Amino acid sequence: MDAAVAAPRSGVQDSAFLRACRREPVPHTPVWFMRQAGRSLPEYRKVREGTAMLESCMRPDLVTEITLQPVRRHGVDAAIYFSDIVVPLKAIGVDLDIKPGVGPVVERPIRTWADLERLRPLEPADVWYVTEAMGQLTGELGATPLIGFAGAPFTLASYLVEGGPSRNHEHTKALMYGAPELWAALLDRLADITSAFLRVQIEAGAAAVQLFDSWVGALAPADYERSVLPASAKVFESVAEYGVPRIHFGVGTGELLPLLGRAGADVVGADWRVPLDEAARRVGPGKAIQGNLDPAVLFAPRSAVERQADRVLESAAALEGHVFNLGHGVLPDTDPEALTRLVSHVHERTAR
Repeated sequence: MDAAVAAPRSGVQDSAFLRACRREPVPHTPVWFMRQAGRSLPEYRKVREGTAMLESCMRPDLVTEITLQPVRRHGVDAAIYFSDIVVPLKAIGVDLDIKPGVGPVVERPIRTWADLERLRPLEPADVWYVTEAMGQLTGELGATPLIGFAGAPFTLASYLVEGGPSRNHEHTKALMYGAPELWAALLDRLADITSAFLRVQIEAGAAAVQLFDSWVGALAPADYERSVLPASAKVFESVAEYGVPRIHFGVGTGELLPLLGRAGADVVGADWRVPLDEAARRVGPGKAIQGNLDPAVLFAPRSAVERQADRVLESAAALEGHVFNLGHGVLPDTDPEALTRLVSHVHERTAR
C-alpha cells in the first residue's frame, strides 16, 4: 500500500456507516443518499450559480462546500465526494462537456482502435484538485466518513462510444458484439483509469468508494458476465489492498445481482425494483446491502414516505449489514426537508 495513504480520522472507523459496510453491529441503520451533494439543495444552486458543472468539479473550494452541504442539512451518516463520473476522462484529455439537461457529451466518440489510443493512463497530477479537496474535506468532516466514487468501465464506455447518453446503447452493443477484442481492450483501459482515480481518492482520505454502473442494466446476464464483469472485477481488485469498503451499484440490475455479487465489492446496492431480502439472496452471502427506497416516493406525503421507508427497513431486518439509501439518485425537484425527515425517521426507527 502506498505510504501516502491518509491516516484514518478519529472515530471514522467506528462510524455506523463503516460498521454496516463491514457487517458489524450498528447503533442505528446508517443513511446517505446518492446525489445528496447538489441538485435538490437551494444552497447548492446558489453556490454553483454561473459555474459550469465540470469547472465546479475542479475547484476544491466549491467541491468542499458542496460535499459538506447535505451533511450539515440532513445529518446523513456519510458524505459523498462531489464530482462526476466523467471527470477522469476530462482529466486525460477527452473532449467532452456536461450539457445542462442532456448530460456528458463527447465530441469525438471512440469506436476504432485508433480512437482507443486517445485514452492515456490517468496520473495523480491530472486530478490534483481531487487530492486538495479531499484534504480539506477530511479536515472538516470529523468522524463522518467520506465516500469516493468513480464510473464503472461499462458506463464510461457507453458514454464514450455513444457520444452521450443513450436510451438503447446501440453503438455500444454493436461494438461489444461486433468487435469483441476492441471492446475488451476499451474496458480494460477504462478499468485502469478508474482504478487510478479511486486510488487517488483513497490515498487522499476516502473511507469507502463506490463504483457507479448507471447503464449496466441494459445488458443481459450472459453479456455482462462475458463482456463487463472482468473489467469491473479488475477495478475492485486494484483497490483491495487499501482495506476500505467497496460498494457496487447499478440501475435496473435485478437480473444481474448474482453477478454483481461476484465482481468483488463488499457492499452491493440494489435499486427499488427488488426487495432487499431478495436482493441479498441473489447477491449471496458475505456482502452488505445498500438501498433502496424509490426516489419518487419522496414526493408523497410524509406519512406515505415513512410507510415506504419502513417497508425497506423490514425487508432488510435480517441482513448482516444494511446501509439505507435510495434506489437511485435524489431527483432534482425533491423537497430537501423530505430528505432531512427521512434521515431522522430511519435513525429513530432503528436505534438500538
